Amino acid sequence: MNITTKTFNELNTQELYDIMALRSEIFVVEQNCPYQDLDYLDQQSVHVLGRQSEKLIAYTRVVPAGLAYDDYVAIGRVVVDRKHRGQNLGYEIMKASNQLAIEQFQQSIKISAQVYAVPFYEKLGYSVVGEEYLEDDIPHTAMILKS
Repeated sequence: MNITTKTFNELNTQELYDIMALRSEIFVVEQNCPYQDLDYLDQQSVHVLGRQSEKLIAYTRVVPAGLAYDDYVAIGRVVVDRKHRGQNLGYEIMKASNQLAIEQFQQSIKISAQVYAVPFYEKLGYSVVGEEYLEDDIPHTAMILKS
């Protein structure tokens, strides 16, 4: 997988379309969860794109501190195309995202993890903080990775 990073203004229209299509396919269709994906954080975020043969197969966005969380950089919209799961691509895209977040923003990272994915994030060094909560009717928990 080839991983690249781009600001919102660096994305071309095809890349933006591919991002929105993958996010919608996973978070809305696969998880059967209608929610407002377009939240005006994309414009200030750094987008981490994982491609294979020019097809977007993995993605995250890195949100600077002060936008999603006051004192933490956020990583969110973590997705791997269902046809490409089981190949450790989630770890690859998250390692690249963590590295970018720490190097560029030099702050700890906070995520809102779906509860079923907690072991995945723990393997990346994240720790659960706080109680479980519902976000869009899906159980989540906050997790932190210290810089």
